[in-house]
This record gives sequence, C-alpha cells and structure tokens, in this order.
Amino acid sequence: MARGGFSGFPGGNNMQQLMRQAQKLQQQALEMNEKLDSMEYTGTAGGGAVTCTVNGLRQLVSLKINKDVVDPDDVEMLEDTILAAVNDALKQGEDNREAQMSKLSGATGMGGLF
Repeated sequence: MARGGFSGFPGGNNMQQLMRQAQKLQQQALEMNEKLDSMEYTGTAGGGAVTCTVNGLRQLVSLKINKDVVDPDDVEMLEDTILAAVNDALKQGEDNREAQMSKLSGATGMGGLF
C-alpha cells in the first residue's frame, strides 16, 4: 500500500475522511460511556417507602427503607418493594444510556454503527 493510507484508491480521500470520522465517533463514545458510568439514578417504590440509588455501572450504591413499612409478618411485600425500587433506578439508567448513545450516533450521520 502506498504511503498515506488509501490515497492510491479511487475515493481514497473520502475513505480517510470516513476513518477520521469513525475514530472521532469512537472517542466520543468512550467519553460518553465514562460520563454515563459515573451518573447516579434514584428509584422509589411503595410511595417512597423504599428508595435506592444505582450508578451507571449498574451497582446498587444506596438503599433506604422507611421503618414504617417494615412488617416482620410480611417480609415478602418489603422484598417486592425493594425489587421495584431497584428496577426503577436501573431502568432510568438504561433509558438514559440508550438516549445519550442514540444522540451520539445520530448526530454524526453514522447511525447504527454502535
């Protein structure tokens, strides 16, 4: 291959431009992933009886349970409420990640590449 990449091929400059655009998009995606990984999302359930926080890495970082909802005779309800709060927070994070990455890929005219 001739020095300078694809310049020996018809449309070589366009190919180089496309490669530069792909590298730029890849860098933007990496930066966006780092930003999304550091974000936190709060989920609630049971009218605020259970509140939790997850980070963008999908890790539970905080869980708060209102003592008024703790019924030793109905542990199953508390378990369900905790699951609902955690799933709420995780869904928020996934929805945000999808929306942000969709903006990134759509803004460059290279939709579907990621």
